[in-house]
This record gives sequence, structure tokens and C-alpha cells, in this order.
Amino acid sequence: MVLVFLFVLGLAVGSFLNVCIDRLPKNKKITGRSQCDFCKKKLKPIDLIPVFSFFQLGGKCKYCHKKLSFYYPFVEIVTAVVFVVLWVYLPQSEIQKVFYLGLFATLIGIFFADLKYQIIPDELQITLFIFAFFLIADRGGGVKQLAEHLFSGAIVMLPMYLLHILTKGKGMGFGDVKLSFIIGFLLGITGGFIALYLGFAVGAVIGVGLLMSKKRKWKSKIAFGPFIVIGFISVLLSGQRLIELVREIYRF
Repeated sequence: MVLVFLFVLGLAVGSFLNVCIDRLPKNKKITGRSQCDFCKKKLKPIDLIPVFSFFQLGGKCKYCHKKLSFYYPFVEIVTAVVFVVLWVYLPQSEIQKVFYLGLFATLIGIFFADLKYQIIPDELQITLFIFAFFLIADRGGGVKQLAEHLFSGAIVMLPMYLLHILTKGKGMGFGDVKLSFIIGFLLGITGGFIALYLGFAVGAVIGVGLLMSKKRKWKSKIAFGPFIVIGFISVLLSGQRLIELVREIYRF
């Protein structure tokens, strides 16, 4: 019963994330009724039931009948599945699991917002930092531990900030810089740098693939945030195992 509740909750949160993903990068308020992307018709509650409404209407707007992006139910389903999987497999306490659900939901929002608009909204960054703060605070350690994590965040952010300055924002957006701080804040210096390394590695592989397939040109902009999120999640879920593996390989 708990898993059913979490799945339904995940669908609802995913629906809210869709609102955030579409509105925050455009500096729009997340309050107010949703509307069709094409005809701008205000949607009724029955039109906004996560996943169900999309398929019940055949993936089209009820009013103008234009085809809607599958992106919307996809975000909802991904969020629901993530909620269930995290709750089942995370070994942490229930309160920590709740924080992780919030953290991962925010990461999903960041992933798709940057993928779609190449912008990581500050509102999502702040939310991510809050959940990271709660996870660290729940471990205990007081002000000293908090200061150590803040220092770790600054160290991990530094090379990203320098890259942003040297490329005048063309090689690295400032949203990525801020995200790297939160990664270092939660994962520590070693974990943070490993997460960024994985992000760069995945980004390089996909970037080369896009160039070879001629879907992108050398001067084309590619959102880096999703790759950072992948690296972040990889280190976060693997715990010390991935960190120890990297230390063993590079002997540091």
C-alpha cells in the first residue's frame, strides 16, 4: 500500500515538476492554471490528471487537437518510478528517505529544465541545497561539520567557476557552477570531483556521438547540467564504493 501511495505521489510531483520545468526558465510564476502550449486554452482539473489525461486524450489537446509532447507523461512516470525504487532500496531511515525523495525530484526538474531550455532555475538550485542541507544536518556534527561541507562545496565549485570566467560563460554556464557547489557540499571534495569527472566523461561521449551523427555542430550549445546530474546521482547512490574504486585506480 505504501508503494502504491508513493507511485501516485510521484506522479503528482512529476506533474508539478512539469509546471516548474516549463515556467521557471521563462521567469513565469508556478501558480495559476495550466494552459495548452498551442491554443492557450485554460485546462480543467480533469485535463491534468497525471499520465491518464494524456493517454485518454490520445496525446492531443482536448480543445485544439494539436499533438502534445510525450515529455510530460515521461517526467511523471520517471518521478513515480524513482520514488518507489528509492523507498525500496535505500537503507537509510524513513526521514532520510523523505529527504532523498525531495532531492531526487529536484534533480529530475534540473535535468529536464536544462535539457529543454539550457537553464537551471535558481528556485530549483535553492530547493536542492535545502534538501542537501537537511541530509547533512540529520547526520549530526553541528556547525563544524556544516562548515566543512560548505568548504568542500567551494573547492569543488572553484575549477568550474574558473572555466566559466575563462570562457566568458560560453564553455560553462553559471547555473552549472552553482550546481557544482551543491554537489561538493553534499558529497565532499573527493565525491564532488568524481561526480564532475563522470559528468564530463558522459558529456564527452554523448557530444562526440551527436557530432558523428551530424545532429550537432562543433559550435552548437549542449546542456551540461544533465550530465552533472548523472554524475551526481552515480556517486550518491554508490556511496563510498565508487569513491574507493577511483582511489584504488588512481592511487590517491
